[in-house]
Amino acid sequence: MAVLHLTKDNFNETLNTDVPVLVDFFAQWCGPCKMLGPVIEEVGKEIGNKGVIAKIDVDKQQDLAAQYGVASIPTIVVFKNGKEVDRSVGFIDKSKIVSLIEKHA
Repeated sequence: MAVLHLTKDNFNETLNTDVPVLVDFFAQWCGPCKMLGPVIEEVGKEIGNKGVIAKIDVDKQQDLAAQYGVASIPTIVVFKNGKEVDRSVGFIDKSKIVSLIEKHA
């Protein structure tokens, strides 16, 4: 499944699903975010129907970042049925990203 790019317009609709939704809060200028980006894309291709992978550019979607208390980036937040169920701050490797999804599948 392709990685979705979320805005305030499609955020709630995307979260209201019974599979985990992993959201990568990032910024274009952030070094660790640039390293994490290709990993997120790879996971998105591999997980199939187990979950949804999405990204939010915190510079363009400041309200969403503030709403979820994102103070450092990259921050990965996992949602299920519209509610936050897990969170990780900083760069993490592919296996940890996959386990965040599978833990809530």
